[in-house]
Amino acid sequence: MLMTGSPQIDAERAFTRARRARRLGTILGSLRGGGARACGRLPVYDARQLACGGAASGRRIREIPLGAISGTIEPTRAKLFDSAFRPAGAARTRWQRLWLAEYRGAVLPPISVVPTGDGYAVRDGHHRVSVARARGALTIDATVESV
Repeated sequence: MLMTGSPQIDAERAFTRARRARRLGTILGSLRGGGARACGRLPVYDARQLACGGAASGRRIREIPLGAISGTIEPTRAKLFDSAFRPAGAARTRWQRLWLAEYRGAVLPPISVVPTGDGYAVRDGHHRVSVARARGALTIDATVESV
């Protein structure tokens, strides 16, 4: 993305680009006749089902690939992001604020994730995941919680 020199304008343009990609993804998914994932809905995992994994309790911070994040535990956040963590219009203010913070070099706190069968579900940090993907990051710091 070509930067204008104005961080606020660049943040607005980045959000608009991500929002447009979400709409296009939704349209293409519905035209293909796919299921919920193809239509752009962020999968919601039930925390009780994930707790049955049997792993010992613990938390550790590590770098995880953004591509391994496949869903959320928070049903309210599923409405704000699609399956590729592209934002809805309601996420604009916080999304742009985080984009600006990352642009200015602020160190953001790690997200919180829970392991699923094939990747991770986000507990906290949905906007940070979305901004990191929009900025082209491949990995993100995360607190991996095994329950």
